[in-house]
Amino acid sequence: MTVVALMGATTLFAQTDVVATFQQGLGNAKSGNYTEAIAQFQEVIDASYDIDEPDANQQKAIVGSKKFMVTCYNKMGVAAINAKEYNTAIEHFTNAANYAELYDDIAAMNKNKSLIGQVYQVQGADAFNSEDYATAIAVFSKGYEADPRNTDMALNLAESYFRSNMYQDGMRICTAISALNADKFAEAIAEAQAKMDMYTNNEVAKLQMANDYDGIITMAEQLDDAAMAHKITMQAYYGKKEFGKMVELSEAALAAQTTDEGRSDVYYLLGVAYNEMEQFDKAISAMKNVTAGANVANAQAVITALTPAE
Repeated sequence: MTVVALMGATTLFAQTDVVATFQQGLGNAKSGNYTEAIAQFQEVIDASYDIDEPDANQQKAIVGSKKFMVTCYNKMGVAAINAKEYNTAIEHFTNAANYAELYDDIAAMNKNKSLIGQVYQVQGADAFNSEDYATAIAVFSKGYEADPRNTDMALNLAESYFRSNMYQDGMRICTAISALNADKFAEAIAEAQAKMDMYTNNEVAKLQMANDYDGIITMAEQLDDAAMAHKITMQAYYGKKEFGKMVELSEAALAAQTTDEGRSDVYYLLGVAYNEMEQFDKAISAMKNVTAGANVANAQAVITALTPAE
């Protein structure tokens, strides 16, 4: 009898009190009593499962409770940021994002994940500026997981990896940045690609000084960026003086390039290979396709040197 009575009381609440409880929650939310408001919104949501066919007012209360549950956690997160209580802020924004996802509010979920990323960005900045890259990586990684589209933080994470001799991890982050929408993230993509070029050249130079061309090839195989991987591999085979292998790889290398500069770099390497093989007509033909990037002047010099005087 007691169980039946309790069930009856729950059903009665569900049918009559969800609207009043929602209104109480709104009042507390407007007054900044977010914890109490959250409890009331949760009470409405729990009761909604016992209502088979909610009327218009009940439906409004249920939908509103889900929306304002997210809003309250968000407001608590903002208050924690203002108080510089960053861990608490992350906790509140995480709750907001999780509830938003549960209630299919994708825009609110993304907004709160972005805020999580921003908090981690602030937390990691001191470590990064102090060159404590291990700590910076630990913090920025959490922020990047929450919001990989926060490119300022992502670039700092990549730089932290590079400066910690974690080349492949830095390349992974930069490659992901490069895959973002080019219209919206053009500046970040350009910076990511500049980092990739610089740190890759550094890694290649180290291995070249050790005459470890097989090490360069192995490094290239681990890269997610196919365009760069193919160019590095061709450079390694040049170091090994396997010019025929360079020619063999050139078609795939050209196909992998996405910019005029990339294609020109590959054509330059192809021309160099043909020149070493004393196939001068093919060398000239390849060099004529070097139209962009840093090797244009060198390619023209090779063409001039190989062209018979009239």
